Amino acid sequence: MSHTFDISVDALTAPVSAPSVANGWPIRASDCAEAGLQMPLGSGRTFYIETFGCQMNAHDSEKVAGVLMARGYRPAKSMAGADLVLYNTCSIREKAAQKVFSRLGEWRGVKDKTIGVLGCVAQQEGEEIFERAPWVSLVCGSASYRKLPDLLAELESGGRRVMGLGLDTEETFETEMTRRDNPIRAYLTIIEGCNYACSYCVVPRTRGPERSRASEAILAEANRLAEAGYTEIQLLGQTVNSYRDPSPRGWNFSRLLRGVAAIPGIHRVRFATSHPNDFGRDIVAAIEDTPAICNHVHLPAQSGSDRILRAMHRTYTRAEYLGKILWIRAASRPISVTTDIIVGFPGETEKDFQDTLSLLDAVGYDGVFSFLYSPRPRTSAAEMDGAVPEQEKARRLALLQERQRQIQLARNAALAGTVVEVLADAYQAPRAQWAGRTSSNRVVNFVSSHANLLGEYLQVRVMRAGPNSLVGEHAV
Repeated sequence: MSHTFDISVDALTAPVSAPSVANGWPIRASDCAEAGLQMPLGSGRTFYIETFGCQMNAHDSEKVAGVLMARGYRPAKSMAGADLVLYNTCSIREKAAQKVFSRLGEWRGVKDKTIGVLGCVAQQEGEEIFERAPWVSLVCGSASYRKLPDLLAELESGGRRVMGLGLDTEETFETEMTRRDNPIRAYLTIIEGCNYACSYCVVPRTRGPERSRASEAILAEANRLAEAGYTEIQLLGQTVNSYRDPSPRGWNFSRLLRGVAAIPGIHRVRFATSHPNDFGRDIVAAIEDTPAICNHVHLPAQSGSDRILRAMHRTYTRAEYLGKILWIRAASRPISVTTDIIVGFPGETEKDFQDTLSLLDAVGYDGVFSFLYSPRPRTSAAEMDGAVPEQEKARRLALLQERQRQIQLARNAALAGTVVEVLADAYQAPRAQWAGRTSSNRVVNFVSSHANLLGEYLQVRVMRAGPNSLVGEHAV
């Protein structure tokens, strides 16, 4: 998935207390002064960021934009109009990395732009990026975004190539300034890196070891977001529920959830992504007891086969995973569950695949992100025997997605006639419909006689359902 962010230059003077719907949350000179930073005005240089990946990557791009704008760079409306073009990358899947190098190829021979690669591909490939794309000038991993001003200064002073690839354990959660691109929801990183060693995953190598942010700093930022008008906050981490407060408070993840949800003005708190090994009953209890904590858990299973789970180094069994699902299903408040599934892992037999299909039936997921296995460099899975042929992978993926489509259709259809709370986040002019999400993270498309509903929490009656969304009408 690719996200492209741009922000109007006019937004640089928009009020921070009321985030602009069109332009996101701008960085102003006064903001920089308050943070003790200098904003060189009139530099005239512009930037454009294209982002590949998940919410973590999208939030990283917000951090990078804040760093650039605090230095005096201005956002461009397109790549063509930018002096600095940055690709913020994800290397979880091979196709994503290939797409980045394809994009870089488009700049071969271009002399009037500075091209940079950020994120996981930058961290993983390092100097090889310069070899494959000599016109690239900047390579910077996600743990080095605070160093971007120094790297850019080196380029501006005549440097040809610069790299920032440190993986130290200093707090790298937030930069001094963060541009907020979404006027409705705000992301907030609470934990970086990962201490697990899944055999297929590059995250420990590209993001570094697990390190949690102090609860006091998290609450302070959440308060600032609430004061700025944000009512929904999403807590982020590669394994977000592995959070362990390094401060004397010693909060665990469920206590942090409750703390953020208690902040005045915060209406919803989401979190992603959870690891089954660290998912406890206390998290379910927090969701049950606290209406502001969204009733949705993303709990990646990856496979329904114990044999494949062992090969993946996933640290839990199918039975242990299902035990955690039982805690969720027994909650007094309905909680939706989504997951990640990898199809065609090395050595996966037809029986292993059938075990995964049966897991879908046993859990009754509300959504599944399913992927074909792709080997990643310097992972142990890349050296495993028993590669599944691509055609067989594709067959299995199609079967899994059809099975899940039927499950989602049935689960969504059960909501017909009910009234759900929706946060309106988009207007679809061609269909004269609003769109938004429920607390359970379901997409709802609905009609209303009211205008200017963006950012409003509304009661919507569900009229009908499809496998991927609900259709309703504003229950005025």
